[in-house]
Amino acid sequence: MTYDLSPLLLTFKLASVTTAILFSIGVPFAWWLANTRIRFKPAVEAMVSMPLVLPPSVLGFYLLLAFSPTHWFGQGLDRIAGIRLAFSFEGLVIASVISSFPFMVHPIQAAFQSLPHSLTDAARVLGKSNRQTFFRVLLPNIKPALLSGTVLAFAHTIGEFGVVLMIGGNLPNETRVASIAIYDEVESLNYAAANFYAGVLFVLSFLILLAVYFINRKKQNQMALHQGMPK
Repeated sequence: MTYDLSPLLLTFKLASVTTAILFSIGVPFAWWLANTRIRFKPAVEAMVSMPLVLPPSVLGFYLLLAFSPTHWFGQGLDRIAGIRLAFSFEGLVIASVISSFPFMVHPIQAAFQSLPHSLTDAARVLGKSNRQTFFRVLLPNIKPALLSGTVLAFAHTIGEFGVVLMIGGNLPNETRVASIAIYDEVESLNYAAANFYAGVLFVLSFLILLAVYFINRKKQNQMALHQGMPK
């Protein structure tokens, strides 16, 4: 029996694009959150965490309203750039970035906050610029958190259902990702196809998490061995 692989390919494409965007904006944002002392920081952190507690259908509903051509935001995009985000792959990307944002930011923010200030102070004493300190000193010391944030964001995007259904609907080769395909096949009582899509996502998610735990444990063992070596 042959299965349509386009939902799986579209899912991996969406997760890859979303994760790349999240990494590029989430890492510096997490650093800013870890170091800022602004008075409304709790409000910013609450907004970042909202996708964790909001039902996906609620988030998807408000994003659908914003992307709609009848809303000022969607209407402006349509008039100025000719872009329609509702029921499009581009809209799925933006919605996925918003819904997966805390999964990227939280572990990286926690890692930045756990770093001793002496690292930054030592880098400045050695004449390193802020950019050099960030890329050559801070980031190498939070590699496990970077890996965790990346994997969590990727995995969450793969498994997202409510938001992508509200924003993208079920358009073949455009917005019909694997989670939507599973729902569609179950409604059609085509359990074999649903089991195929679900099984692929299950195995992939397990292998990704297994790799992360293996890498992190290996690094922890190396650190423990290094700390236990006689000086």
